[in-house]
Amino acid sequence: MKLHDLHVLMAVVQAGSMSKAAALLNTTQPAISRSIAELERTIGVRLLERNPQGVEPTEYGRALLDGGVAVFDDLRQAVKNIEFLADPTSGEVRIGCTPILAASFVSAVVDRLSRRYPRIVFHLVTAYLEPLRRELSDRNVDLLIVRRFGPAADERLDFEFLFDDSYVVAAGAQNQWVRRRRIELAELASESWTLPPPKSVIGSIAIEAFRACGLDYPRTTVVTDSPEVRISLLATGRFVTIFPASILRFPIMRPEIKVLPVKLQMAQVQNVIVTLKNRAISPGARLFIDCARELAKPLAKRK
Repeated sequence: MKLHDLHVLMAVVQAGSMSKAAALLNTTQPAISRSIAELERTIGVRLLERNPQGVEPTEYGRALLDGGVAVFDDLRQAVKNIEFLADPTSGEVRIGCTPILAASFVSAVVDRLSRRYPRIVFHLVTAYLEPLRRELSDRNVDLLIVRRFGPAADERLDFEFLFDDSYVVAAGAQNQWVRRRRIELAELASESWTLPPPKSVIGSIAIEAFRACGLDYPRTTVVTDSPEVRISLLATGRFVTIFPASILRFPIMRPEIKVLPVKLQMAQVQNVIVTLKNRAISPGARLFIDCARELAKPLAKRK
């Protein structure tokens, strides 16, 4: 089997037709057809089916594509290893994470590691958990920094514990509630809340916290995934939100943001490193993981 023919098959499936794949690869359609025919003769099964929209892989084609993605990924990782051996101060790492972790813990890891290795390039992909899992499965990122998945997690994934996180209610320093020594969550139900969408990590945690107190989810004045936007709104003194307690240890949390004395009835959330089993880890990713472990140690001790 030729790697070139496997690359052509991947391009055809990605493009949806042989003609589009030919344009993508800067070659001719007959050359594309020859590569696919050669691959099918070698494997002994049909790999593509034609339909009105173009072509799609058969079950055999999908199985081969899964292996092909791994093959080319291993080759890319091997090239990265060689580049790192030639110049240990350079390289790249691709990290998937939720917006709140990207703006706090992951940014702190990037800051520390970039000071040691200023030529490493960091690619941060922020999204919800399910899109991030797909990014990792498709090998578009090297690793994830996220909260621990539920029991139905993919068996192809490896999890490494970093630290437990609790959650707090926060407000701006000028907010009327900061002068109180004790606040019940029910007292804040009618306040102006700024929260991520309910399907997000913190949105689901907020739902759990309010339900634990027998309350409905609060009317949210501003719905946003951006931690920076929520912090800016808190600084006005009019809004309240829910943040991970760990965010207080990183520069994103401005001094004018205060934690309110509200007890949230919820279990702590595990933050973890997620990687694909049996996938070679690039040198840049290894350095990032080592730095993440180092930065997480003080947080892991503060249970």
